Amino acid sequence: MSALWGIPYLFIKVAVDDGVPPAFVAWSRVVLAAVVLLALAWRAGTLGSLRGKGRWLAAYAFLEISIPFPMIALGERHVASSLAAIIIASVPLFIALLAIRFDQAERATGKRLVGLLIGLGGVVALVGIDVAGRGDELLGAGAILLAALGYAAGPMVFKRTLGGIDARATMGMSLAIAALFLTPFALLDPPREVPSGDGLLAIVVLGIFCTAIAFVIFSVLLMEVGPGRAAVITYINPVVAVGLGVAILGERPGAGAIAGLLLILAGSWLSTDGRLPPGLVAAYARLRPRRRDPSHTHGAAAAEHP
Repeated sequence: MSALWGIPYLFIKVAVDDGVPPAFVAWSRVVLAAVVLLALAWRAGTLGSLRGKGRWLAAYAFLEISIPFPMIALGERHVASSLAAIIIASVPLFIALLAIRFDQAERATGKRLVGLLIGLGGVVALVGIDVAGRGDELLGAGAILLAALGYAAGPMVFKRTLGGIDARATMGMSLAIAALFLTPFALLDPPREVPSGDGLLAIVVLGIFCTAIAFVIFSVLLMEVGPGRAAVITYINPVVAVGLGVAILGERPGAGAIAGLLLILAGSWLSTDGRLPPGLVAAYARLRPRRRDPSHTHGAAAAEHP
């Protein structure tokens, strides 16, 4: 999941730098993903399970897709892809803030509250050091922060209202509704010319891999661990995005970006309980050398040296 949502920043940057308007980038990837998932859901016969869920599908589509997708694309017109990914790493912090009012199970207290404050300090460091005084970059950072807020609110709606339904159906219909929301904006600012091969490839990758496949995986993750802990994917997202931005786009994150990344990741980790996933704990336990039984060692030594 972290890899699938770590690479979009690179491809969004490629598309917008190729002259594709932000709203059209968002609309085209959403339409492509919706067609794929709705076709799969129709073939599986699971679309009927969505009856009575229209308003919640619309709420989820608006918060999780219709706001973040164009806001990230707009933001990346003004800031580097790596910086965009670092700002999105603040999603767990927004979840902790929203949980104070909307989800008692996700509320931040004790260590989680400390993590929230540390992470917010990271956002302040990032914006204050690397972006301060640059109007266009402040606009870009603000748009991406708005996207992060949408990414935080959307999973909370999904957890409470759409869990237990076939992921292809819920995500396909949500994407279709989001496409309707985004259509007027895409029509108002269409591409002035046909995108290049790189731009078209970027949109296809965004639609198939970073939207259709990624949203199905994300819905399963949400139901297994909840929004707060599902947001730990943002621990790795920025690392993937920064690595791709540096290696492929030649980006050079500044001191504020690095400081902000470290603080945001530390804060996000603490705000989601500061625990390693059970799978990593089990793997560590298997790899850790076992203590040798002293009596067994002594006996073996005696056998070797009578």
